[in-house]
This record gives sequence, structure tokens and C-alpha cells, in this order.
Amino acid sequence: MPRTAATPMAFARSVVLAYERYGVDPGNALRQAQITPSELRRPDGRITAAQMEALCGFAMRELDDEALGWFSRRLPWGSYGMLCRASITASTLGLAMKRWCRHHGLLTEDLLLSLDTRGPVATLALAEQRRFGALREFCLVTSLRYLHGFACWAIDSRIALRETRFPFAAPSHAQVYPLLFPGPVRFEAAQAGFSLDAHYLEMPLRRDERALQAMLQRALPLTVLPYRRDRLLARRVRELLRQDAARFGTAEALAEALALSVRSLHRQLKDEGAALQSLKNEVRRDQASDLLLRTDRPVKQVAQAVGFGNEKSFARAFKQWTGRSPSEFRG
Repeated sequence: MPRTAATPMAFARSVVLAYERYGVDPGNALRQAQITPSELRRPDGRITAAQMEALCGFAMRELDDEALGWFSRRLPWGSYGMLCRASITASTLGLAMKRWCRHHGLLTEDLLLSLDTRGPVATLALAEQRRFGALREFCLVTSLRYLHGFACWAIDSRIALRETRFPFAAPSHAQVYPLLFPGPVRFEAAQAGFSLDAHYLEMPLRRDERALQAMLQRALPLTVLPYRRDRLLARRVRELLRQDAARFGTAEALAEALALSVRSLHRQLKDEGAALQSLKNEVRRDQASDLLLRTDRPVKQVAQAVGFGNEKSFARAFKQWTGRSPSEFRG
């Protein structure tokens, strides 16, 4: 677990608010997490992921509320484990996430979760049925991280998000959000939720009951630590290149769009048995083949359309890809 103090102290103060709601002294929990009263009061304070895990884990047990005061009734210790168990036997991630949403509604009606798929995009939405007051941010952030963290673990893959949305203004610690949610984050949205590539929903779960038992011994890190490997990365790179090859023609541009470092982009593609240049060539080949077969555009224009500066270099590359020249391919 990283030791960098990146978690906003505001999240720790939200746990203290849960103690106030139940009329219990938070002193033991703060000592367990090694957070002093003076540190707790610092508006711009930060704690490590390990401290946050210690604080939440102790508080959930001591208060017997895994929701930490968010909802109108307690969620006793083990409630989120029940959600995991209800979802782990699903055949695909999509079915697992739908089960999670349905069973969450059995635990509480204060926050309703729904999953909707339209074309290539799936959207997870949170519908607030009560006012959460000062606990609102921590409630919404953690609820999304619980499901996203479980989903990543279940398919053993980093799930990049197209966008994560929150229905409040950007807080002073907004810079931590990209660490929690891999992808663009938007504030002042209509409701909380995130969008992802619907292809992820088709992936089979890679965990079983035995793995779940082990994970539940230390489940909280899943709400903080992002997965690094993305099993659909090569497919997502292809889609971006097909969408706008000029805009995403460099490793830097692709890495930024995918919320990765350039080094991670190359490393993860290598793990999938792919290489960025090969993917670029594949997309160029497919686009060039389509233009040659479906249009009467001169070869020079086809070359320019797929990013080549001259017809000669295009013809040489196309023959390497297909074994035929553009004219032979067109027939």
C-alpha cells in the first residue's frame, strides 16, 4: 500500500461526523489511524491510504455501520460482503453489477443504484432519496468506489472510466479525484455516477468464493488503490485511433486520454501481446482497405486520409500489410 499522504482529511472528518451522529467518542478510531486532533482540524490535511483503511475499518466495527452514518439505518458489519457474495456467482460483469445495484436497494432505499447500457456506453447512476448533508461527498465517492473497486477485482482488470460525475461543486481537494477514478471527472452534474465502455460488461468474472473470502479480509484497499492492468486496453486504443487518428496519433495523446502514463501505456499493451505501432498500422490498414474498396478516391488521397505524407510511402507500407499494392488490392 502506498505511503504517500494523498487522502483528504475531509474524508476522515466525515468518519468523525458518523461518531457524532451515534453519540460515540471517535478517540479510539483516531488513535488507531494515528491521527491527532490538531491534524484532523487542518483544512488541507492529508493522510495515507493505510491510515484511512485503519480509521474506516475500526469505525465500521465500533459503530456496527459499514455506511458510516450516511443512511437512515445502519448497515451492519458484513453488509457489503453480502453484496459481493450476491454478485460473485454471476457469469459476466454486467450481470454482477446489476445484482449489486438490486441488492443495494434491499439494504437501503436512501441511495438507489442503476446500470443502463446504450450502445457502446454503460452508465452507473446514483439516485439520492434523502439529504446527506455534510456526509454527502464521502457517501457518493465511497459508494462509487465500492462498486468500481469490486468490479475491477472481479474481472482482474483496471476498468477505465469514460467519465465520473458528481452533483456538487469541485471541493478544495479535487486533485485527489483522478487518483480514485481513472478518467475524466466532472463536478456540478445532475447526479452522481460513472460511464464505462460497455465491452467491460461482457467480460467473465475471474474470481471464485475462495478468492472472495480472502479479499474480504482486507476489502477496504479496493476503494483506494486502482488496478494497473486493463484487459481491454488494446481494444480501447484501436477505438480512439479509429475515432480520430490525427488527434490520438502520439503515445502522449493516447496516454492522456486513457488516464495513463506513456510508460504504463506501452507496458500494459506489451502485457496484452500488443504494441502501439502495430495497432496504428492495423487501424491504418483497415481504413485504407475500406477507402480503396468502397470509394473511387485516387490512391494519393487515400494515402493522405490515413496519415501518409506521400503516395510512395503509403504504397510501400500497404504492400507490407497486405502483400499487394493499393492498385492490385482495388483490382
